[in-house]
Amino acid sequence: VQLQASGGGLVQAGGSLRLSCAASGRTFSTYAMGWFREAPGKVREFVAAINWSGGSTHYADSVKGRFTISRDNAKNTVYLRMNTLKPEDTAVYCCAVDRDPWRTDPQRGEYDCWGQGTLVTVSS
Repeated sequence: VQLQASGGGLVQAGGSLRLSCAASGRTFSTYAMGWFREAPGKVREFVAAINWSGGSTHYADSVKGRFTISRDNAKNTVYLRMNTLKPEDTAVYCCAVDRDPWRTDPQRGEYDCWGQGTLVTVSS
C-alpha cells in the first residue's frame, strides 16, 4: 500500500488546515483509515479514524470537536479537517490504514502508518 499525505504547513493558533491522504495499492474502500501524529520528543499518538464506509468515526479526546475525518472512496482519499488549531497540535501527521478490511468500528482498528507524513506547525 502507498499513502501520500499532504496539506500540512504553518498556521497561527486558531487557524485551520485540511490534510489529505491519497491511497494506492490496495482496495482503499474496504479498509478503515486513520490519522496519527508525532510531535518532537513525544511518542506517536492516535488522532482520528474512520471506518471503511465513512459511516463511523472515532477521535482522540484532545481533538474532539475541532477535527473532522472524512473519506471519498471514489477518489481513494481520506481527509482531516483541523479547526481551531493550537500550538500543541504541532506534529508530523501520518496517514494510516487498518490491517484488516471491512471493519465497522474504527476504534477497534489496528493501524499502520505509511509514507512520510506531513508537517503541521501551529504558532502561538
